[in-house]
Amino acid sequence: MGTELRRISQTCRSSAIVFILLLCVHVAHSFYLPGVAPQDFDKGDELKVKVNKLTSIKTQLPYSYYSLPFCQPNKIVDSTENLGEVLRGDRIENAPYSFKMRDAQMCNVLCRVTLDDKTAKAFKEKIDDEYRVNMILDNLPLVVPIERGDPGSPAVVYQLGYHVGLKGQYEGSKEQKFFMHNHLAFTVRYHRDVQTDSARIVGFEVKPYSIKHEYDGKWSEKTRLTTCDPHTKRLVVSSSTPQEVEPKKEIIFTYDVDFQESEVKWASRWDAYLLMNDNQIHWFSIVNSLMIVLFLSGMVAMIMLRTLYRDISRYNELETQEEAQEETGWKLVHGDVFRIPTNSDLLCVYVGTGVQCLGMVFVTMIFAMLGFLSPSNRGGLMTAMLLLWVFMGLFAGYASSRLYKMFKGTEWKRIAFRTAFLFPAVVSSIFFVLNALIWGQKSSGAVPFGTMFALIFLWFGISVPLVFVGAYLGFKKPAVDDPVKTNKIPRQIPEQAWYMNPVFSILIGGILPFGAVFIELFFILTSIWLNQFYYIFGFLFLVFVILIVTCAEITVVLCYFQLCSEDYLWWWRSYLTSGSSALYLFLYATFYFFTKLQITKLVSAMLYFGYMLIASYAFFVLTGTIGFYACLWFTRLIYSSVKID
Repeated sequence: MGTELRRISQTCRSSAIVFILLLCVHVAHSFYLPGVAPQDFDKGDELKVKVNKLTSIKTQLPYSYYSLPFCQPNKIVDSTENLGEVLRGDRIENAPYSFKMRDAQMCNVLCRVTLDDKTAKAFKEKIDDEYRVNMILDNLPLVVPIERGDPGSPAVVYQLGYHVGLKGQYEGSKEQKFFMHNHLAFTVRYHRDVQTDSARIVGFEVKPYSIKHEYDGKWSEKTRLTTCDPHTKRLVVSSSTPQEVEPKKEIIFTYDVDFQESEVKWASRWDAYLLMNDNQIHWFSIVNSLMIVLFLSGMVAMIMLRTLYRDISRYNELETQEEAQEETGWKLVHGDVFRIPTNSDLLCVYVGTGVQCLGMVFVTMIFAMLGFLSPSNRGGLMTAMLLLWVFMGLFAGYASSRLYKMFKGTEWKRIAFRTAFLFPAVVSSIFFVLNALIWGQKSSGAVPFGTMFALIFLWFGISVPLVFVGAYLGFKKPAVDDPVKTNKIPRQIPEQAWYMNPVFSILIGGILPFGAVFIELFFILTSIWLNQFYYIFGFLFLVFVILIVTCAEITVVLCYFQLCSEDYLWWWRSYLTSGSSALYLFLYATFYFFTKLQITKLVSAMLYFGYMLIASYAFFVLTGTIGFYACLWFTRLIYSSVKID
């Protein structure tokens, strides 16, 4: 026993040291808000442009930039990416573009490419699926400014990345043609320090053009283009002949670079990027909905307090045996209310998993509100969530074993094993199937073998041991005593009214928690599936708190009605009542898919519903656990407040 205690103690210390080191590294990388340290550039300094994945909101399948025959540097160098970036499908590599700070360049020829049947088909497929090219300069993503004439809206909004090309028709023709964006007019905005004359980059924009370049004579490195020549002030304009994408067609890639001084300071350079959503957030509508939810919660709480106070006073004032025999309501089932439920082991596992989810979400939001997980810290949010999930295994094991011991369980190792493997195994199974589909599409979103090994190590090497440590510590604690004794013979449950039917009651219970989050859910889905930034974590935290309150209150109310109907089987129903909000979340995700997204391919649809199924499953264990603990606290409170003979 002493050897086992020493081993567990050493595991705890090792896990704590790893956690502190990872936390320190994360904080160190996130010290400068919104995520990276500023870099000063003198005039003429080289600027390193990097290319990222190709993305499409129609397919949701990212591809690496060089999966298409774009111009390549002499040697392609991959940038180091964190775990979150790899899982997002980011593939950051060097680019052949040559920028020098505050040195404007016009009509730079990048390279010349002659298409064959295969490359022409690849370009056409990406253009048809509306793929966008993503680039990065000084950690700023490339955007396309789009002017808007709507009154009350920003004059310019930004679109992440530029389209590979476009589809169109020549005037007087009905034949659909594919055109390549082969000329890029970059604009680098900078903020200059008057004293040192150094500058910091505060914007990275592009306007793409499709232009069929022409030249005289044979092609060589010194050939001048007649369609784009800075010496003759012949610059690309939108009225030029576009570049078709067809086999055996010659495509010449060119670019311009312009530098514009800006009053925007480096610390505020992300402000414009965070206003990229065309449908601006309707603050009044969201706050109004939250106020309604708060008002309903307050009304429910007030009614419950008044009714309970009256019940407890009436029960405690009974004096005669005749009055005691005539008592009705929830006091009648005091001998069965804490009877061990069926499948109690599974309930313990789900409660422990819910505690793990709750801890992960809570701590993640705290870090996000402090700015450590801002959009500039690419992949930071997903990395933090994964690491926090792993380390919250300690609390999962503790919660599940505490409940297991309350149910008079004795084999804590079995419950720890199921807690460590049940939820992750279900999620991993879905994830592996989806990853196999992505591999089949040769997408960069497929998780590489090395990353897969890292995920398995996090699960088996850190999470599982921590769950066992937590379970051991929880099982060592004295068992929680019930406030009333349980009868040996179960009481018969009377026939229930139709509105107290378990299925109806559970489905009704999930509506209010879902109502607390569904407006915010729209913006979360938009940021995930329409490639936009989500940044209002403070407001999201407020919604999360209201979700906890509504889950707890609706479960307590329905549990009270159930006990008043002399139905004491509340354990599982309390979990499922608030957990049923996950069903509405998945139904809303289905509605969103058919009304907001343009996904037509089967694999892309399977990816969407697969990932939303994982999200709904996690939401189920999270909300279910909140409702369960609220109901457990409520029943223990009311039965310890009345006199039981």
